Amino acid sequence: MRPATTVDRSPADRHSRGDLVVLALEAVLLVAAVVVGAVLNHRGVGLHADAAPIYATWRPHVGWGTPAAVLVALAVLGPGWRWARTARWAPLLVAAWLAAVAWTIALALVDGWSAGLTRRLTVQAEYLHEVPGVTDVPRMLAGFADRILDFQPDSWSTHTAGHPPGALLVFVGLDRLGLGGGAVAALVCVLVGATVTVSVPAALRALGAADAARAVLPFLVLLPGAVWVGASGDGLFTGVVAAGLALLAARRPVTALAGGLLLGFALYLSYGFVLVGPLALAVLALRTAGRVRALLAGAAGVGVVVVAFTLAGFAWWEGYDRVVERYYQGWAVDRPYGYWVWANLAALLLSAGPVLGPALRRALLAARTGERNAAGFTTGTTPPTGRWWPAGLPDRLRAFGPAVVLSGSAALAVLGADLSGLSKAEVERIWLPFVVWLLAATAHLPARHRRWWLAGQAATALAVNHLLFTVS
Repeated sequence: MRPATTVDRSPADRHSRGDLVVLALEAVLLVAAVVVGAVLNHRGVGLHADAAPIYATWRPHVGWGTPAAVLVALAVLGPGWRWARTARWAPLLVAAWLAAVAWTIALALVDGWSAGLTRRLTVQAEYLHEVPGVTDVPRMLAGFADRILDFQPDSWSTHTAGHPPGALLVFVGLDRLGLGGGAVAALVCVLVGATVTVSVPAALRALGAADAARAVLPFLVLLPGAVWVGASGDGLFTGVVAAGLALLAARRPVTALAGGLLLGFALYLSYGFVLVGPLALAVLALRTAGRVRALLAGAAGVGVVVVAFTLAGFAWWEGYDRVVERYYQGWAVDRPYGYWVWANLAALLLSAGPVLGPALRRALLAARTGERNAAGFTTGTTPPTGRWWPAGLPDRLRAFGPAVVLSGSAALAVLGADLSGLSKAEVERIWLPFVVWLLAATAHLPARHRRWWLAGQAATALAVNHLLFTVS
């Protein structure tokens, strides 16, 4: 017989304790990355990141955006949190997008209007530096790959060389429309980047996970990664990728075609977006109907973009080959893989927030126990079925639900990027397109705990932006 002092812990208590253990491990990882980074910088090792594992400099400060950011966070944590559970869907998405825009701009204004927004994309390493020199777009595309390698008179600047020409084309297009300059470019990055608060929940809802969509939405609004959405090209890229996947999830083939076009264009925004492939396949596998037609329509959309760029003179595979060589002409040759391969994950924690580890743990538990409700399926939803996926794929995968499958696919993409050695540092912004899908796992957190985790997310963003001067 047990002593009277013995306390039986419920499964819920044990799971909550496990979340705290994961949070503690995250803290250990972050502290280790900061301490080891400081030691390596002191020894003169070429990390090229003064505040490693973040590409930033230590500069505690406040700014005009400080009170605004705090007010936005309090509004989302207070009335916004309650309203999100009962509001009609369309008004909720509009409000979420507006709140995300306000959050992102407020964080940027902590550094000031000029330093935080308008000058970010105009420095020599950025895309806008090259815009005045593009007087003939077809000629630029045809000769783009020839200018990727460094140490030649007409080499592209760092960010332009490191990406396919689609990124530069976006800003050239804005300039041709009379919307040139750093202020407009920054605002476009913010406005498009904030659409993840529409795209990710819309995708989850279209895939039968309406409850998960509402649960995830506040975590997308108060995204710590908003520090880098405002303003960097990666904020824009994140919005494009998320919209493409959301359209792929919608019911009609024409939306899948549009999604394919966006995802095809994303391949010409960043070479790393080949890793969006697993996410796209996951979305298609989770569809409840029209899977084969959506696959064909999406593939057609991607093919149209690839053919168009190739006929215009830019071969993606040739550009990739040269960009890898350019990568090792710069800081990458100095940055030690042995540090960044694990410190990158600490940087990811500051972009995705401390909720990441516990949320992924909960998603893994749901996957292991087959808890379909925790995975985000609404009552009465039929698990997707089909025959086009690879033979031998466990039937159980199709019953996990969107929150498990999408966050798991994003985790695999991040792991591939990390191990490749082509993402040494600066991943806090580079991995943003995967961060927003990793946060789908927050749907598995107990409802009674979510607001506390969301408060931790907001506190993380505020701490990073006020202690560090981040560099895009």
